[in-house]
Amino acid sequence: MTTTRRAFGALAAGAALAALAPATTASATPRHRRLIAHDDFRHGLGQWAVELEKGGSVTAVRGVLEVDVPAGATIWFKKRLEGPYVIEYTATPISAGGVNDRVSDLNNFWNATDVRSPDDLFATQRGGALAEYDYLRTYYAGYGANTNTTTRLRRYVGEAGVRPLIFDYTEPLLVANEPNRVRIVSDGPTVRWWNNGRLVFDYTDPEPYTGGHFAFRTTWSHFRFSGFRVWRLSPQHP
Repeated sequence: MTTTRRAFGALAAGAALAALAPATTASATPRHRRLIAHDDFRHGLGQWAVELEKGGSVTAVRGVLEVDVPAGATIWFKKRLEGPYVIEYTATPISAGGVNDRVSDLNNFWNATDVRSPDDLFATQRGGALAEYDYLRTYYAGYGANTNTTTRLRRYVGEAGVRPLIFDYTEPLLVANEPNRVRIVSDGPTVRWWNNGRLVFDYTDPEPYTGGHFAFRTTWSHFRFSGFRVWRLSPQHP
């Protein structure tokens, strides 16, 4: 595990230095896709598992997953996903004078497994504090994190205190009350995270995580999510 940490640490440092700004455009060969999971947020939280650090409100009604929390919150999609796939959703950070209306932390875990219970993510209890997720092997995007000052991609390796950094940007960031149309691509070694048509993270992983669980993650914030869809991608042909 030490070798893995050093290897990815060096890779992360190089990537962060080389990519001083996120790519603004990218195109991909059209691929056939098939809907394999979705939630219109009209029938409660039956497809989700919620982990809260200090309470708060998480509801799914009238087409909106509303997350209004004073501290850490992770909302897991219960179905395990296997690549290649694309996740799409829309997220709006709310700023309307509420106690938690701090515009910050549109974050995601995906292809997550917990090294303490690798066959069942939910067999290990977690309480919503970020440090509790160090034992995941997962990708982690933090868009507009740290009070909307940083946008980062990490590749967790399942070790306490180790969160290897792949990309570290100071923009793009969140805009209050403006929708973010997110698209996450998990396609073998190809890892991509888009927002409003802009390719924010484009990473080729030499040891990819190709399956696991997805989560919305935030802390001390107020978000409204909608239109959650997961699409299976057809195999890529040469």
